[in-house]
Amino acid sequence: MNYQMELEKIIAKNQEEGKVPTLLLHACCAPCSSYVLEYLSEYFQITIFYYNPNITIKEEYQKRVQEEQRLLREMPFRYPVSFLEGRYDPSEYENIAKGREDLPERSIRCYDCYYLRLKETAKVAKENDFDYFGTTLSVSPHKNSNWLNEIGKELSAQYKIPYLYADFKKKEGYKRSILLSQKYHLYRQDYCGCIYSKHAHDKKMLEKGETI
Repeated sequence: MNYQMELEKIIAKNQEEGKVPTLLLHACCAPCSSYVLEYLSEYFQITIFYYNPNITIKEEYQKRVQEEQRLLREMPFRYPVSFLEGRYDPSEYENIAKGREDLPERSIRCYDCYYLRLKETAKVAKENDFDYFGTTLSVSPHKNSNWLNEIGKELSAQYKIPYLYADFKKKEGYKRSILLSQKYHLYRQDYCGCIYSKHAHDKKMLEKGETI
């Protein structure tokens, strides 16, 4: 499936019908949100849903939340964008990662992390009568877009709410996110968020003789 084409079909259909649907958009960080918000806020009434129990270090989590909120204050949108913070309980991620601590990024541990966060997004979207749910995660070249959209499809059927198919890397979305990060002076983290990705990042830096 061409997920970018599916997204464009959804947008075109809503425009033809004169609709500006509501979207609960899971976000992992401000840099990834930047391009996605610039793009989607032309067509949707968006609520950013910040649910990321995979960010193990509390200070890091708080820093990313603050940057997300600052971006929403400073970035112009056609339709207002609101913010909803989910619960922060790292044990939820630790439970699904148990026994897979040594696996690399893009492994089944990451699949289950996607599922954890998207399931909560779908649940909250259904409970609050949103028209769609989705995620910014596919803008990152480190994230598996096929997995994300397959999970979204499954949860859409389970919770009876449409998933917004997307691959935001398309149309140079990742490059645009870098430019927007520079424009708004966003904090760009150098690891995913989980303690395992941080350990892998720190190990690479030490091997290069760089200071952590």
